[in-house]
Amino acid sequence: MISNLKNNEEFMCCVLTHIDYLDSDKIKSLFHELGSEELFKLCQHNKIESIAADVLIKCLGVKNIPMYWHDAHKEMDLLISSYMKELDKASMLLSDNNIEMVALKNSGITRGLYTRYASSPMGDIDVLVRKKDFRRAHQILIESGYEMKFRSPLEEENIEKAEQGGGAEYAVKLPNGDNLWFELQWRPVAGRWIRPDQEPRADELMDRSDLIKGSNAKLLAPTDNLLQVCLHTAKHTYVRAPGFRLHTDVDRIVRECDIEWENFIQKAISLEVKTATFFSLVLASDLLGTPVPDYVKSRLKPNKWKIYVISSWLQRVGLFDPDGKKWSRIGYIVFVSLLYDSFAGFLKSVVPESAWMKQRYNFNSPLLLPFYHIYRLIGLIWKHTLNK
Repeated sequence: MISNLKNNEEFMCCVLTHIDYLDSDKIKSLFHELGSEELFKLCQHNKIESIAADVLIKCLGVKNIPMYWHDAHKEMDLLISSYMKELDKASMLLSDNNIEMVALKNSGITRGLYTRYASSPMGDIDVLVRKKDFRRAHQILIESGYEMKFRSPLEEENIEKAEQGGGAEYAVKLPNGDNLWFELQWRPVAGRWIRPDQEPRADELMDRSDLIKGSNAKLLAPTDNLLQVCLHTAKHTYVRAPGFRLHTDVDRIVRECDIEWENFIQKAISLEVKTATFFSLVLASDLLGTPVPDYVKSRLKPNKWKIYVISSWLQRVGLFDPDGKKWSRIGYIVFVSLLYDSFAGFLKSVVPESAWMKQRYNFNSPLLLPFYHIYRLIGLIWKHTLNK
């Protein structure tokens, strides 16, 4: 699906591959051909310089790369180490109050599966709790010095609104002076364009999760974890910030875990997310060589016209340059609509069931239903399609 990569893009894909599966000769050749300074700037722009540094140290040797690579490696290693300590601290705080906490996405993968901290840059920590524990977990974090604060100026710093939306964000000052964004969720994905009924149930996920060794945090079961990161990657439309390094989540889970592929396929079908998960798997496979079985891709494959349109669109907006503007508002809505398995599924997302609307917006009178549908649609189009 992805073809005609330039040498510099090929280098970035090579260094994002799981470190135990590197093509050292190819990396050495591209490094010497393209030049250290040029590659460092390119990796910085795509927010992967510390990952590249980790790989170059392994492939070329400590003494054979300039100091700025080592500096990037050390800086990220220290930063992620501080993040993981805070993750363990938060999990202990909640565990002491009989609240289970799952580390999601990159934070869970880093703490539980792929512990090369310099190769795991992240901008925040995401955790999952049961909905019944959400308010209590929020209060514990506030009492421990967390400040409820959303990065988006369009979000209300209000626990009722946060609970309705599926999660809250907090600013945390770490002991070493670093700042950390911490996201507490009761919805596993909480994508604005992903219907709640398309997400795995949080309680079921937590029931199947396992404790991470040396921590009170838990990690999703492998098949659940892969499905969750596939949906998260789709939520970012595969290319938006933090960009193509998102696909390392899929790659690391597939390579580190035994995936029950038949179970994965059935879950994707039952949740009506075949299209979204197909592109998450195929992009990781094409970019990073992730060993996804062919029969899995075949079973999840959407119509040929949809594959052509989505893959062409992704290549046109660019798989790289994560902070670049990718879509207009209308373009974004059209693209996301293609990720639904059927047009009926898309309509269900645009006009959810009345019971869900009443619970989501806390009203009872059916006369208010049209108003809240309009309110929701305006919010989806205005709030959540900025800078796409």
